[in-house]
Amino acid sequence: MTEFEELGVNEPLRRAIEEMGFEQPMPVQEKVIPGLLHGDHDLVALAQTGTGKTAAFGLPLIQRINLNEHEPQALVLAPTRELCLQIAGDLADFAKYIDDLQVLPVYGGSSIESQIRALRKGVQIIVATPGRLIDLINRGVVQLHGVHTVVLDEADEMLNMGFVDSINDILSHVPQQRRMLLFSATMPSEVARIAKRFMKDPEEIVIGNRNEGAKNVKHIYYMVNARDKYLALKRIADNSPSIYAIIFCRTRRDTQEVADKLIADGYNAEALHGDLSQQQRDIVMRKFRDRVVSMLVATDVAARGLDVDDLTHVINYGLPDDTAVYTHRSGRTGRAGKTGVSVAIIHSREKGKLREIERIIGKKFERREVPTPAHIIEKQLYNLADRLERVEVNEEEINKYMPGISKKLAWLSTEDLIKRVLSLEFNRLLNYYKDAPAIDFIDEKPVKEKKGAKDRGPRSDKEKDRRTADRGMARIYVNAGKADGFFAGNLIELLNKNIDGQRVDVGRIDLLPGYTLFDVKKGDARRVTGALSGTEFFGKRLYSEIADKEKDYAKASKRKRK
Repeated sequence: MTEFEELGVNEPLRRAIEEMGFEQPMPVQEKVIPGLLHGDHDLVALAQTGTGKTAAFGLPLIQRINLNEHEPQALVLAPTRELCLQIAGDLADFAKYIDDLQVLPVYGGSSIESQIRALRKGVQIIVATPGRLIDLINRGVVQLHGVHTVVLDEADEMLNMGFVDSINDILSHVPQQRRMLLFSATMPSEVARIAKRFMKDPEEIVIGNRNEGAKNVKHIYYMVNARDKYLALKRIADNSPSIYAIIFCRTRRDTQEVADKLIADGYNAEALHGDLSQQQRDIVMRKFRDRVVSMLVATDVAARGLDVDDLTHVINYGLPDDTAVYTHRSGRTGRAGKTGVSVAIIHSREKGKLREIERIIGKKFERREVPTPAHIIEKQLYNLADRLERVEVNEEEINKYMPGISKKLAWLSTEDLIKRVLSLEFNRLLNYYKDAPAIDFIDEKPVKEKKGAKDRGPRSDKEKDRRTADRGMARIYVNAGKADGFFAGNLIELLNKNIDGQRVDVGRIDLLPGYTLFDVKKGDARRVTGALSGTEFFGKRLYSEIADKEKDYAKASKRKRK
């Protein structure tokens, strides 16, 4: 088995990384370190986040620094403040036993004066976000004429964030004879163009296959109706008692709403999105890293550069349009040789997007049934039993209270006592999941027998099904439909505009040519019909009522149109 010594890593670095728990080089380190230490060519490395790439470029970078020179000799560019800080911290840890090596993180959102003071004292390695580095270059406080190595980390993310012009500007201040290293999780054509534009005949190293997901990640999906996505998310969380997850949403609004619902339902969750200030972001991320928060609900942009080990799940509450984004999401779990799970909660219209992701990453998603209440309760109870087995008992302190407690509980048998301890958890779960329905989407359509026109019979069963609300909901009728240019967005807009007080959640919507049927919670039904009746939609006066299962709204609608 290869050792770091065989790769050429010197003794002070080996001592530091051994203390950090590095035992054997990871594949990306075996392939990259010798070339960076002994070669002189440019390098493109395709490797997932969490595969050990910071050490792959960081160890040889540190070893090649001339400690007698107190000017920048190596530059690492990262797309986000969080990644910049993480890389700089790792490099400082690697260099623990190397005196006089100075590593400086340079990023926005922090005092530029303190960064200027550090630069004037002399640093050999700068880890920077492009925007702040350009600011310092323009102020004349950063001189890059001594830089012999430039690393672009997470190049695909830098591309997504629009940093191409900034990179070009920065490289114009670096000697032409520089050596360049580009690390990326995926290789879209735009990243290939960056390599061609800025690098000279680079060697390409691929850990795994181009654009594939991390090898240790299992990809699964649950298919539910769109209105049941949050219920599915809760069941997934309840079925994983030790969950430590990032939940990705498509928009800031969805992110905040999902986080608010989770918090209201008693989960340790927080939202991370672009509307938060930098101070708020730092607090949220610190709580998540410290595991005070076990579920972080985030947008892709806000989570860039967030580097957290030991995630159990990455949950796609909304699938991204770009497969490369999915690869980045899923690559946040199953890191450093550990296994992880990437979950997609989808509705039937997202099935095509899922298949496209499968095709590009070269992996199949396993369809799972949403955990049933019985399975969740069993899982939670076994988890409680495990915790009881493993709990540390402070014999000295607890013994003070044992005589009194034993006397109070002496009438209970051992079995009764166990039942009561477990029921502390069991009763809450049982009450919540009592009569909870199955929420999986059944996408197999029944085969219909063809009938002649005379044999078709009434469509009453189909019509009755439309007029029947889902469990716990009321079905609402409104006399506007697709023929009036009335669609779901118009309905939601009218409800938001005309209903006072708490917002109404809308469930299943059936848009028909002459009318619309939709579900709301039973307690909101009267409020909704009262708010809609009498309003106007482009000159049409609206009428709304709680739907009658026996009423033929299709026939009534046709009569009115005649």
